[in-house]
Amino acid sequence: MSLLSRSVAEERKDKIKAQQIQTSARVSLDDLFNQIAQGAIKNLNIIVKADVQGSVEAVTQSLEKLSNDEVRVRCIHGGVGAITETDVMLAAASNAIIVGFNVRPDVNAREYAERDKVDIRLYRVIYNAIEDVEKAMKGMLAPRYKEVVLGRCEVRTVFKVSGVGAIAGCYVQEGKVTRSAQVRVVRDGIVIAEDKISSLRRFKDDVKEVATGYECGIGLVNFNDIKEGDQFEAFIMEEIER
Repeated sequence: MSLLSRSVAEERKDKIKAQQIQTSARVSLDDLFNQIAQGAIKNLNIIVKADVQGSVEAVTQSLEKLSNDEVRVRCIHGGVGAITETDVMLAAASNAIIVGFNVRPDVNAREYAERDKVDIRLYRVIYNAIEDVEKAMKGMLAPRYKEVVLGRCEVRTVFKVSGVGAIAGCYVQEGKVTRSAQVRVVRDGIVIAEDKISSLRRFKDDVKEVATGYECGIGLVNFNDIKEGDQFEAFIMEEIER
């Protein structure tokens, strides 16, 4: 190998190593206490996204009040609407976590977050987020359950059935929908409801699950204000072994 080739190879190796170190040093709530204890984290950078501006401001103020002598909590960006690829890129560049309220990441944001190991935390209640960050800073965060997204589908049409209510005619775009799953209704990136499935059908047959690429009819237990274009996110809560 020539001197130039060896130099290029070494340079490439150094870049890969630097990227690996950067990725492994990503801040996450699960490992926050250890990173603080090791002196690796002095500032906890947070990006806040919510369904309304009032929530963004309330969360930002509450989180920044958690600052202490070891670590300063800084909300470096706040905005209304779905979590986007731009938010994830900013989080990766700033070594930040993303906290979302009643919003969801879009497809590109999910892919980038997974690739760049960006921690996205999604909540329906502001207090739960404050509590999680506070516990993480004290090394007491020990979730007993984690959310597992099974699949996503799009509402293509809505049927009104007498005595039953609204039935969503859906196309499963990703994963699968199971009869036992819970459903999150997302409209324009905003979570507008969480509910259980009351009926899952293929044509006239009741079924236990429907896979990617198939159409189905979904009825929800309580939520009836379903509109064409809504996204259904099917998920289950899985117990975490301690």
